Amino acid sequence: MADKRNGSRPEYDINLEIFMKRLKVFYSLWNANKTNYWASADTLVIATPPPSEDLRYLKSSALNIWLLGLEFPDTIMVFMNKQIHFLCSQKKISLLEPLKKPVKEAVGAEIVMHVKAKSDDGKRLMDEIFRAIRSQSKSPVVGYIAKEAPEGNLLETWIEKLRSSGLKLEDVTSGFSELFAVKDNMEITNVKKAAFLTSSVMKHHVVPKLEKIIDEERKVSHSTLMDETEKAIVEPARVKVKLKAENVDICYPPIFQSGGEFDLKASASSNEDNLYYDSMSVIICAVGSRYNSYCSNVARSFLIDANAVQSKAYEVLLKAHEAAIAALKPGNRVSAAYEAALSVVKRDAPEFTPNLTKSAGTGIGLEFRESGMNLNAKNDRVLKAGMVFNVSLGFQDLQTKTDSPKTEKFSLLLADTVIINEKVPEVVTAISSKAVKDVAYSFNEDEEEEEKPKVRAESISSDALLTKATLRSDNQEMSKEELRRQHQAELARQKNEETARRLAGGGSGSGDGRGAARSASDLIAYKNVNDMPPPRDRELMIQIDQKNEAILLPIYGSMVPFHVATVKSVSSQQDNNRTGYMRIIFNVPGTAFNPHDANSLKFQGSIYLKEVSFRSKDPRHVSEVVQLIKTLRRQVASRESERAERATLVTQERLQMAGTKFKPIRLPDLWIRPVFGGRGRKLTGTLEAHVNGFRYSTSRPDERADIMYANVKHAFFQPAEKEMITLLHFHLHNHIMVGTKKTKDVQFYVEVMDVVQTLGGARRSANDPDEIEEEQRERDRKNRINMDFQNFVNRVNDLWGQPQFRALDLDFDQPLRELGFHGVPYKASAFIVPTSSCLVELVETPFLVVTLSEIEIVNLERVGLGQKNFDLTIVFKDFKRDVLRIDSIPSTSLDGIKEWLNTTDLKYYESRLNLNWRPILKTITDDPEKFIEDGGWEFLNLEASDSESDDEEESDQGYEPSDIQSDSVSDDEDADSESLVESEEDEEESEEAGSEEEEGMTWDQLLDKASREDKEKGDESDSEEERQRRKLKAYGKSRIPDKRDPRGGPPKRAKR
Repeated sequence: MADKRNGSRPEYDINLEIFMKRLKVFYSLWNANKTNYWASADTLVIATPPPSEDLRYLKSSALNIWLLGLEFPDTIMVFMNKQIHFLCSQKKISLLEPLKKPVKEAVGAEIVMHVKAKSDDGKRLMDEIFRAIRSQSKSPVVGYIAKEAPEGNLLETWIEKLRSSGLKLEDVTSGFSELFAVKDNMEITNVKKAAFLTSSVMKHHVVPKLEKIIDEERKVSHSTLMDETEKAIVEPARVKVKLKAENVDICYPPIFQSGGEFDLKASASSNEDNLYYDSMSVIICAVGSRYNSYCSNVARSFLIDANAVQSKAYEVLLKAHEAAIAALKPGNRVSAAYEAALSVVKRDAPEFTPNLTKSAGTGIGLEFRESGMNLNAKNDRVLKAGMVFNVSLGFQDLQTKTDSPKTEKFSLLLADTVIINEKVPEVVTAISSKAVKDVAYSFNEDEEEEEKPKVRAESISSDALLTKATLRSDNQEMSKEELRRQHQAELARQKNEETARRLAGGGSGSGDGRGAARSASDLIAYKNVNDMPPPRDRELMIQIDQKNEAILLPIYGSMVPFHVATVKSVSSQQDNNRTGYMRIIFNVPGTAFNPHDANSLKFQGSIYLKEVSFRSKDPRHVSEVVQLIKTLRRQVASRESERAERATLVTQERLQMAGTKFKPIRLPDLWIRPVFGGRGRKLTGTLEAHVNGFRYSTSRPDERADIMYANVKHAFFQPAEKEMITLLHFHLHNHIMVGTKKTKDVQFYVEVMDVVQTLGGARRSANDPDEIEEEQRERDRKNRINMDFQNFVNRVNDLWGQPQFRALDLDFDQPLRELGFHGVPYKASAFIVPTSSCLVELVETPFLVVTLSEIEIVNLERVGLGQKNFDLTIVFKDFKRDVLRIDSIPSTSLDGIKEWLNTTDLKYYESRLNLNWRPILKTITDDPEKFIEDGGWEFLNLEASDSESDDEEESDQGYEPSDIQSDSVSDDEDADSESLVESEEDEEESEEAGSEEEEGMTWDQLLDKASREDKEKGDESDSEEERQRRKLKAYGKSRIPDKRDPRGGPPKRAKR
């Protein structure tokens, strides 16, 4: 790094094209705005100091890099209308020699070289330059950069002679600020590359590093984090960024702050204190990197178990930051950005206004902070397209009530690098998310009850060291279940208020969006009689007109046409005399399942033919005709169904191909579900991400599916872990057609393992080298496919992070397998997995995708002692939508599901029986006021009503079964409750016992066996009733009458 800052680079040639272009811009701006920005100076002198290992930003160095492509240390440049003077060493002069002729052509100025020897102090050469300045004008005005202190003997001598020369000196810093403010395309590219590196380091290094430290509760100092992050910047390969390391450097040492001591200035530094991540703490991280000397910056604040004040402060800061970015539009004043942010804070949280930073950032480019481009309330400069800003906004030293002095005072900071475009500003560091869900961490809720978050010694007192047991007993900490109940009670209150508001506004549901069916008046076989085909033979026979989709039936000596769509069914049969009969039944309006259409209402007096039968002596001909009618009818029905489905589709925008804008992101060799129609062999295809959507296509021209980004509601990436496929799944807002199928779910997948069948039939040894090699190949194939999918997902996420897609809020979600559970959502058992925003099952068809934000409540049904499984019923906010029931979930998953529902702020209830939800929802929508008056959803809360009666029974006489309940049911429940705690070994023993009985064990033999087992276990003291129950269990459950419902539901109980 030191070498790069010293300027020790390989041999370099100045890019003449860029030099001439920028020299023209320089002279044009200087000549056109001499009085505004250049203090009427007719001579500009720039002195570049010698190299240094310190990070510094000088306008003289910036001009060198901007104009010549690299820094020329220990060099004096003098710009005049007719001459440009360079005073430097011979080596630098040799680089500048090729510029003489192009400069003369570009601006009409002559380059004059002054070669300084190593032993020369340069005074004589400086006198020559001063004589040239005086010869240009009678009273020359010399502009220089006043704030840059001279460094080194050459510059100290130059400044001394300049000040004693008697020339009029003026500061022209503002002129160079204006010159560097608007970036050209090459500069914008450099900024974007620097920003990509910066945000990649934040996303792929800093955030995972912090999460790992907090998760493992390690002690790591801020300075250590700074050093590791700096290495990630100067070695881009660490974060998988393909930039050359020699072109990369840091803008400043990365900043990490926590523990109540915060400095939001750009000059802040990371101290030696350890990272503080206890409850209600804040961690601020800032990272800046340079590419080809162009700077970028990003800063994020991370909240650990934030309280209400901290959460509100961050949400307000996020809104203010977005408002400041949105105000950066060409034509606006620079001050508009800060004013927009300030207005948001004053509106949403006026109490935080005094703590808001006095600036919303600065211009950024070759300098980390471009002077004159501060985003404060006083800057009246006009914004232009091509300007780049580091939009940095924060709250300094906010106060909140906590138990620790290290969290009582906190600060927040957000910073992004933003490029001003003609229309919408572009946030080039957007891939590092600042959304609340990505920066707010809640670690206490995820810990087990035994590992409750302990209050650290610093937050209590310096001499009070409490153990976990002490904390539980003395501080009276609530159990996990109690915390969950309190949270659910609060959710119940909020849910009832929300439902009341929605029902009052008539927002209980929406239409089904179905299109009208095609009426009979649209079915025209022939427009006139002349279009009908002539009879084939003199004898009248039934004819099938495939072209016109008609059936011609001989009725009373005439051929009468019927459109095949009017046929409801057709059948044939044969009697003993080999006579064939054909029966045709037509669709008749007004009957069941055939309501009146517009045509039948128009001709209410018409007579419709309902049924017709024919007899033939050729049963083979009858069968052929029936088969032809059925085939034609099926084809027409399929076509009409597809047409009706397409008629209900929402019109999508056209796909804009990537073309010259960028190379499309491709993922080859994918299968699609639902599959395309057709009888040919199925082919894999390629998924491409274009400007505004995806396109999947195979080698067949008619097999193509387009998915617009705007139509994507949820996107999922599920790598193969215990499954056979790796997949990408898109759940859409509106239906699209995939082949001939109308769908809202489109999936692309690859099978990670080949189905292999061993022909020999013999079992292979675990140490078989072929078996080991095959397993290794399968693992490598799975890892490679998962990595290809992951790279595709990362690149698409980066594309979705661009400003034009920000409103869509798109991001690939990944299912959380550790929260998954088995259940039956449709007909077969499946593994159902939550994501951050959905509940999904993406392997088996039909797919299950439930958006959590659309859920009203969840009811856990058939929950009770003795039940091996239960059902989960989801009630949607749209009450016209049928509830979704997931059946047969193992009871072992109950606590995990409750915890997941609670952490996602979903209100759940429990019931012992399945409920009939259609009449319940109809009652609610018919009389919403009564529903609210009766307590809303609290009619499902059985705990409150059951608790009093349970307490009375326990205090008086303990549990007693209901008188109405039969003994057989009680015994069955008892057996079920016992089976709930059985291990897998017990079940296997039970099955073995049952199989032995089937093989021939008698009842007496079973009794003897049970008695022997009791003696061995020492259970002779058990009651006769207990021994009898165990004997029945050993006899086999297949002998005990099953009192359960045939569908596997709970035993039927009499109502109390």
